[in-house]
Amino acid sequence: MIVVAMFTGVLSGQALAADRFDEEPILYSTTKADNLISVMQEALDSHRIQLEHDKDFGYLASVLNALDVPQSSQVMVFSKTSFQNRYIAPTTPRAIYFNDEVYVGTVHYGDVLEVSVTDPKLGAVYYTLSQEADVPPEFIRQSDNCLQCHASTLTQGIPGHVVRSVFPDDEGFPILKAGSHVTNQDSPFSERWGGWYVTGKHGAMRHMGNVLATETAKDAILDSDAGANRESIDDRVNTDRYLTPHSDIVALMVLEHQTQMHNLITQANFETRMALKDQSVMDEILERDASILSDSTQRRIASVGEKLLDYMLFVNEVELEDPVKGTSDFTAFFPSQGPFDSQGRSLREFDLESRLFN
Repeated sequence: MIVVAMFTGVLSGQALAADRFDEEPILYSTTKADNLISVMQEALDSHRIQLEHDKDFGYLASVLNALDVPQSSQVMVFSKTSFQNRYIAPTTPRAIYFNDEVYVGTVHYGDVLEVSVTDPKLGAVYYTLSQEADVPPEFIRQSDNCLQCHASTLTQGIPGHVVRSVFPDDEGFPILKAGSHVTNQDSPFSERWGGWYVTGKHGAMRHMGNVLATETAKDAILDSDAGANRESIDDRVNTDRYLTPHSDIVALMVLEHQTQMHNLITQANFETRMALKDQSVMDEILERDASILSDSTQRRIASVGEKLLDYMLFVNEVELEDPVKGTSDFTAFFPSQGPFDSQGRSLREFDLESRLFN
């Protein structure tokens, strides 16, 4: 459901067989989750914490506060790429908020909050929280429905997150024949944020955000100049219905960086565990020394490890041609979280002149 969520198998890409990670040693669907949301639910069950319901935003503000998710992380997506798509349109986008571990999605008048959280053993785990005031708040774990999109070729075949850029029509439906792009730090700027609102400055660079596409005989076109360098979307959205009026460009860049990072960490986790499991089976059959890693096992582990390392070191990051500047407090908030070294430096420090981070 998060980040660009359950819509159709056509949009999401062909889903991979879930039993690959539902068997030993992962056992995704049957393993008890242990993450920020499962811990919060235990606290709710024992009445150690309470969530407050608001007539305008339901449990949203209270959930964000309890999870330490900043409101300044708000980004808005207006393409109908969520299972609550009946509520989503260019005038009523879905809002997404995030921190280092959790993503929270909401739509105006929506039935539930959509929550995705990183789990040390399971990768992305998905939950819904009813927005009904008279229903005791309970995070319900989801699996099959969410995995239609969130365990596919788009997520390297593991339960993961997706930031998707589409060609949206005037109702927000993706024009499927025009294709789409999964976006991360390696994506060309020109392919980012189709179907999203983007507030902030980015000079002569152009993206796909803030505009609708026009369908043609073969694909679709959009006017990227019309969506460029917008500091406000008040003329397109009643932002009073949202916690903030922003869909901050810097928050969007961190979101697309982080979602792919989470996916690669999960892929390295799963592939390593499966490689070791496969070797243990072969060791038993061949009566081999179980303390020695086979060449094939070492290659499998090294392959996913190198992909993760390259991404962590921003090896293929697209260089910014002009400086980027957001509109919310996110640019100041994010690096303030540290941690810092003895000289006051942090890996969270932004560059935003030629790249995302210093």
